[in-house]
Amino acid sequence: MVLGLRSRMNQMTNSLNASSNRSNLLGQDGKGEPKEDKRVTGLDNSGIVGLQQQIMREQDEDLLKLEETVTSTKHIALAVNEELDLHTKLLDNLDEDADRTNTRLKNMQRRLGDLSKKASSGCSVMCLVLMVLVIVILVLVIFALIRYL
Repeated sequence: MVLGLRSRMNQMTNSLNASSNRSNLLGQDGKGEPKEDKRVTGLDNSGIVGLQQQIMREQDEDLLKLEETVTSTKHIALAVNEELDLHTKLLDNLDEDADRTNTRLKNMQRRLGDLSKKASSGCSVMCLVLMVLVIVILVLVIFALIRYL
């Protein structure tokens, strides 16, 4: 849909650029003096009026084409606006999710740091030594019981 809108926009831009030549629109030769239209030579007043009416009809047709182009451009702009709104909402949701994940990650890093401090403080080493000592004592007691029974 976006590619279609872009190609339509390029077509409209090209048509506007082709028809917006200043000297063609103003009918001037670039020196500020109007050129005499070759279509007027040899015409009487009623012929000139008829030519003016024909030119006005052509201008009306051109204005209708321009209106269609402007309407089309408006629809394209509205579609692009809707697309931008959707992308803005998606980016906002992504930002919120990233913030939430960042907060969780910081909490986990803090917990791991606390656990690392506890483990390095020797508490776990003492527990291990004590457990090994208890196991050795239990094994000795079991051997003693087996020997005397």
